[in-house]
Amino acid sequence: MDDRRGSLPGFGLSLGVALAYLGLLILIPLATIPLRAATMGWERFVDVALAPRTLAAFRLSFGCALAAAAINVLFGVPVAWVLDRYRFAGRRLVDGLIDLPFALPTAVAGIALTTLYAGNGRLGSALETAGVRVAYTRLGIVVALIFVGLPFVVRTVQPVLRDLAVETEEAAASCGAGRAATLRRIVVPHLAPAALTGFSLAFARGLGEYGSVIFIAGNLPLRTEITPLLIVIRLEEYDEAGAAAVALVFMLLSFVALLAINALSWGRRARGEF
Repeated sequence: MDDRRGSLPGFGLSLGVALAYLGLLILIPLATIPLRAATMGWERFVDVALAPRTLAAFRLSFGCALAAAAINVLFGVPVAWVLDRYRFAGRRLVDGLIDLPFALPTAVAGIALTTLYAGNGRLGSALETAGVRVAYTRLGIVVALIFVGLPFVVRTVQPVLRDLAVETEEAAASCGAGRAATLRRIVVPHLAPAALTGFSLAFARGLGEYGSVIFIAGNLPLRTEITPLLIVIRLEEYDEAGAAAVALVFMLLSFVALLAINALSWGRRARGEF
């Protein structure tokens, strides 16, 4: 039996405060969503939740959030590696810029990205000349979600990189391991849990993102309309029960997706892969 105790006593009191805090700020507010959706009746709930417009918004939100999170892991891990392993002019400035999406209002980010990637923007005009349209497409949504999700991956991986001493890599090299073998057997297993955590955080942020997306998405029903926008539209139509129904299904799907990601991490840890 694990009877480890921290330096501060009072497990019961600490647990009670934690549960009360979570209940007041998370559980009770979330409980109002199914209660509000229950007022509309089962048939209308199914009609709203399974409407083609709603399903299209679900597919768009999950697909774009998944793509953006995967891209952020693919490029965020090398960014964290460069910032931690190398010293160069302007490194602290670049490191500080990583946190900018945390501080920048998402609506401002959306306006900036739209201005940049629109057909008459600096990058948008060049890309459209090459046959790639970003603004008012699904690609634009992915770009916006990459912008807001990158800090989650970088900031999650950086502390783990600091724990991975350079001497470990040098020891592997001295034992005859090549760069590819060192990367595969030492670096990747060490960084994989943090990268997966960063992926889940970026994915969760992408699912609920609103401000940075609505300006660049175009907001076309069945094409570029994200789920948070659909919920807001329902509220603007004074259909609170309909908004609650969409939010409830979206919340349950999001919970299942995040639980699956965490279960994957737990399973790999149990098998000793992490």
